[in-house]
Amino acid sequence: MPVSDRVWPARLSPQAGKTLTQLPPHAQQMVADLLDIASRTPWGWPQWDATDPEGEDVRCASIGQLSLIYLVNGAAGRLYVIDIVWLG
Repeated sequence: MPVSDRVWPARLSPQAGKTLTQLPPHAQQMVADLLDIASRTPWGWPQWDATDPEGEDVRCASIGQLSLIYLVNGAAGRLYVIDIVWLG
């Protein structure tokens, strides 16, 4: 399967999971939508810290008031959501 056709499963850190449960329903749906996009193009979002050459797999996916900071775990073939930021 080509990398572009691959869908990467995602796992949430305990902090991200706690944040998700505290979000309003429409924001929870936005998280699901954003994870769907990120799972199809994990490296398509900018690096969290572009000045860190060793941190190229830590990405920040953002839409409007919502940001997901995640790690692309290539060895395990999944995304690990480190934190969810909601400015709502």
